[in-house]
Amino acid sequence: MWRTYNDSGTLAYSFVDSLVAMRPYYIARAIGGLFFLIGAIVGCYNIWMTIRTAPRTAGEVVADRHDAVLGSASALRPAGVTQMFGLHYRLERKAIGLVLAIIGVASIGGIVEIAPLFTIRQTVEDAPDMRVYTPLELAGRNIYIREGCYACHSQMIRTLRDEVERYGPYSLAVESKYDHPMLWGSKRTGPDLARIGGKYSDEWHVAHLNNPRDVMKQSIMPAYRWLLRTSLRSDDLGLHLKALRAVGVPYTDEMIDNAKSDAYGQAAPDTPYARGVTKRYGRATNVRAFDGVPGVLTEMDALVAYLQILGRLTDAAHKPGAAIER
Repeated sequence: MWRTYNDSGTLAYSFVDSLVAMRPYYIARAIGGLFFLIGAIVGCYNIWMTIRTAPRTAGEVVADRHDAVLGSASALRPAGVTQMFGLHYRLERKAIGLVLAIIGVASIGGIVEIAPLFTIRQTVEDAPDMRVYTPLELAGRNIYIREGCYACHSQMIRTLRDEVERYGPYSLAVESKYDHPMLWGSKRTGPDLARIGGKYSDEWHVAHLNNPRDVMKQSIMPAYRWLLRTSLRSDDLGLHLKALRAVGVPYTDEMIDNAKSDAYGQAAPDTPYARGVTKRYGRATNVRAFDGVPGVLTEMDALVAYLQILGRLTDAAHKPGAAIER
């Protein structure tokens, strides 16, 4: 349904249309999950009752039953199968050998994941105009993670035609260069947000977060009304910037020292602090009262500031491929 095109060559359905069509499947999934939960509870109860009713010589009883079962199974199995299980049982008795075997098997997956990192400089695009998150945007990102938004929204546009036409240019690796942790996601109960920045007004975001049904009647997203009345904690933002610098994000000492005042200044355009924000992070930085209430720094300010910068930290994705230095 997401990839259906009409006769004019445009997408036939919006993301919300597909979400409404999938509601019966969500109900079926919830029922299936309920049965799974009941089974887990029954299993735990069964284990508990088994422990309670176990005889004092449980070890001897288990050993006898193990030998009896193994003997009868050996008689019924083909010779090759019996030999295979015999090797397995001998390996279990050698703890060190078993541990080494587990490490060897697990390291295969580790090598596959780690090896590409040695060529990271050749695979990640170079974007000279890439900038870091401001303290207010970083605080909004932390709220985004805290509220679990990444569980329903992805931030990764794939190279598929329908995704590019629906969300914008496909995502580049460099756009996640300063994301720790990355928030690409693997599930879309809501639309992709990789290029949500600037698509809607601040007022739309505030209304949507306060009550999603006010702007999208079919939305199943929960409301986040408390963000508008919760003051943002900003005294520890300098420590956040310092921690990110330790993993490679190029925050300067000046940025770290002024993190608290910059967070306030970005949401207070008529104060002297606002000039410091544009000085340290660039003139293109969004500086305004994101929640519509100047002078009061709230969690809504931070989250809207973060949403408005998504996909706009660099223009690399909007440039022709030949113009991007590699």
